[in-house]
Amino acid sequence: MTAPVVAGPRPRPGAADRPRVLLAPVTITPSKPLSPSHLKGLLWTDVMYRATLPLAEVAYRYSHTTYHPTEQTLGFWEFLDRTRGATDVTGFGEERIGELYTAFRAADRAPARALAPYAEAVEQGWVHPVATRVLRLWSRHYAALGLHDPGLLRHQPPGLGLDAALDRLAVLGMCLDQRGLGGPAYLDLTRFGLPLRRLVSADGRPNYLACALRELVPLAPEFDEVVLLYDDELDADYQLLERVLTALGPRVRRISVGRVPIEGRVHSSRHGAWRGLHAGTLLDTASAGHSEEAVRLGTRLYFVAVLGPGRQQSYREDLLLQCVRRAARLLDEAGPEADGEALRRELARHRKDHAYVNPYRLTTHLLGRRHAAPAADLLKAVFL
Repeated sequence: MTAPVVAGPRPRPGAADRPRVLLAPVTITPSKPLSPSHLKGLLWTDVMYRATLPLAEVAYRYSHTTYHPTEQTLGFWEFLDRTRGATDVTGFGEERIGELYTAFRAADRAPARALAPYAEAVEQGWVHPVATRVLRLWSRHYAALGLHDPGLLRHQPPGLGLDAALDRLAVLGMCLDQRGLGGPAYLDLTRFGLPLRRLVSADGRPNYLACALRELVPLAPEFDEVVLLYDDELDADYQLLERVLTALGPRVRRISVGRVPIEGRVHSSRHGAWRGLHAGTLLDTASAGHSEEAVRLGTRLYFVAVLGPGRQQSYREDLLLQCVRRAARLLDEAGPEADGEALRRELARHRKDHAYVNPYRLTTHLLGRRHAAPAADLLKAVFL
């Protein structure tokens, strides 16, 4: 059956005062340690989420379940089972798993028929033990950094199956599906002057964009504003995603967050860019002689305010530690807690024509020498 056209957000009492915001950052494949680039994206998202909560109804959608069907995930699982057999990964660390992932990326690609059983199992809620192991390790880093956990270990399937998502796009006039002829399925936005983008390969493999559409197409009409945070190298796909979601009713905001260069160069995690420099090692370094609160605030000062939205500055441990020390002083100097209305006024200053709070503007404000010490409730609500 063809899916009905979804017109737009339904009227909601109080929507003018409390807009509904969907925060949808790009997900990280659970197959390696969290690199500085990963941490930057996570901390940007966390500050935005927590700063916007007092001003809007915010849904933070971050589902690994949705993106397990991609080839890079299923292929890794198949590679492990084929080359390592029934290896017990419960004692593996992130670096060990990351090395296995690097080996997978260097190997030949498995045929689609080898991945089919994994794809079927994923749709039923199965997750490979290696992914569960990585997500459990990441959960510890989330806790240490004070990051909101959007459900790392929960089963959160998308609202549409692949066929239903393509049907919905077809109703919108945005799909060219050649699977019946043995070909691929494409997102077709050519009438907007945008190129065709393959969603499903001829042998049935969905890509990341196809999975994102399965998740966001049914969700978007329920919100006034959808905020997409993503790696700047994915900008072309996110322009397409913005166009589709806008047709469903909400305002769509794209936030591109640049990767973090290491010694002047941006490296991919698939090539081991995390080696010796990942969440575990950074936390160990930052925590030496400093309180948990200073580390949480200091990492946000560094990755959000100092590194900024672009990719101009390489990672520098000395600047990270400097930010942690600055954070300790800010915590000592923090002003008394104000009432909730004062907090909302302060946060609202860092919005423009959008419902979300700009994390860069808010965090750089803390570093301004001419500004008064931040209120304790602001630090607690957003940065700790």
